Amino acid sequence: MTDAPSDSNADAKTLSELLAPLDGNAPALGAPGRPELTLAGLRAQIARTGEQLNSFGLGREDGVAIVLPNGAEMAAAFLGVANAATAAPLNPGYRADEFEFYLQDLEAQAVVVQEGVDSPVREVAQRLNVPLVELQPESDGPAGAFNLAASINGTPERPGEAGPDDVGLVLHTSGTTSRPKIVPLRQRNLTATAHNIRNTLNLTSEDRCLNIMPLFHIHGVMAGILASVGAGGCTWCSPGFNAMQVFGWLREAKPSWYTAVPTMHQLILTRAGRNADVLAETNLRLIRSSSSSLPPTVMAELEETFGAPVIESYGMTEAAHQMTSNPMPPQERKPGSVGLPAGPEVAIMDEDGALLAMGQRGEVVIRGNNVTDGYRNNPEANATAYTRGWFRTGDQGVLDNDGYLTITGRLKEIINRGGEKISPREVDEALLLHPAVAQAVTFAMPHDRLGEEVAAAVVLREGEESDERAIRRFVGERVADFKTPRRVVILEEIPKGATGKIQRIGLAEKLGLTK
Repeated sequence: MTDAPSDSNADAKTLSELLAPLDGNAPALGAPGRPELTLAGLRAQIARTGEQLNSFGLGREDGVAIVLPNGAEMAAAFLGVANAATAAPLNPGYRADEFEFYLQDLEAQAVVVQEGVDSPVREVAQRLNVPLVELQPESDGPAGAFNLAASINGTPERPGEAGPDDVGLVLHTSGTTSRPKIVPLRQRNLTATAHNIRNTLNLTSEDRCLNIMPLFHIHGVMAGILASVGAGGCTWCSPGFNAMQVFGWLREAKPSWYTAVPTMHQLILTRAGRNADVLAETNLRLIRSSSSSLPPTVMAELEETFGAPVIESYGMTEAAHQMTSNPMPPQERKPGSVGLPAGPEVAIMDEDGALLAMGQRGEVVIRGNNVTDGYRNNPEANATAYTRGWFRTGDQGVLDNDGYLTITGRLKEIINRGGEKISPREVDEALLLHPAVAQAVTFAMPHDRLGEEVAAAVVLREGEESDERAIRRFVGERVADFKTPRRVVILEEIPKGATGKIQRIGLAEKLGLTK
């Protein structure tokens, strides 16, 4: 295996600096049934995108929303827009009212849409007087090649390639408990995370990533695209996650790794038994998991199925994704832990802002060159998010004596049952030990006397049977009585957010458990 190109672009502070020294003949982007786009081709596409945006009057730090299907064109468009303006990828599945909120909140100056693809954003943009930029894929060209067309022209205030302090990407927080906040990420934040992920996973120009993550999500654009391509490797872009197609993509793409959220890993495992032939010819160097807690049972099953180490990482939008990660072998990986600091400094803080010792539980705080400088137009949120230069993640956790971090829960998701604080993740792990349970999520449901009570939703393994009473009894033998769910709802599928993550807050209401 060749050495990672760490010397050539280790000091890169912009996307153009990150990609400039890499081997132009190497493949950069792939897609089903398409020739691969080389790094030289990708650099040319990024430069052309910048020139076209400038001709439309759009320049550095002008907000350009991107509403495109998953795929190589979306990947290349993100890189091109982020290098010349401020990219704001939005979920193409949003309703009209959601597009209206995000376009107004972002003060978007243009929206990139795919020619011939209908979307409510078209009518919304017209109503809001936001210009449309039509992306025209080169159907006969390599993966990710496209042209841009628009009926606007002008001269931008700040043309050319972005500098280190220019905002390359803006995303909203999930907003499960409050109005979504805008997270601006500068070029230097993005390149820092690209380096951090590359160094964590020992990525080289020989690596190929199968991307199944949505590219309107920080996990997808940073781990699936920028870290991979920034290491000189290739990203093979799927058209969006589909468990029934993953094994076909593994056969076609021949990747050395993929990255996904735990629910995706679990769905892939449900299809593994009927794809033994593909597994026999699949040669993964690693599997990465991030964006929510990976149950140790799922980690073990993934490793047994694919014969590759599973690297669990911890990320969030405000840190341009990665904060900690379990290391690659031969260093120790600790199931249930999200690993060692992998970029920023990491510490544990109490409610009063004092840093705690190893082994003490509190709020996870971070600081480093990948961390956002602050939310946009939100001084109230910034006042509570930062304490003496540390960013407060909102996650509860503990650092062990080896420096490994274990997340014990989202502070807002901790169940308060009559004063007893319960970590949903601990109950999840007990549920997943049940031989019939494939997926599980624990959450709070209202209780007249206690305030909150423990509830859970589960999906059974294919061909397995169980009932609420048996599952409750099984869990009750493994956790304290006050942690045992009083309700267990058996579902065909657990409701998920747009990025595939399960959102505990609001689940009781969705499942009708609030009355």
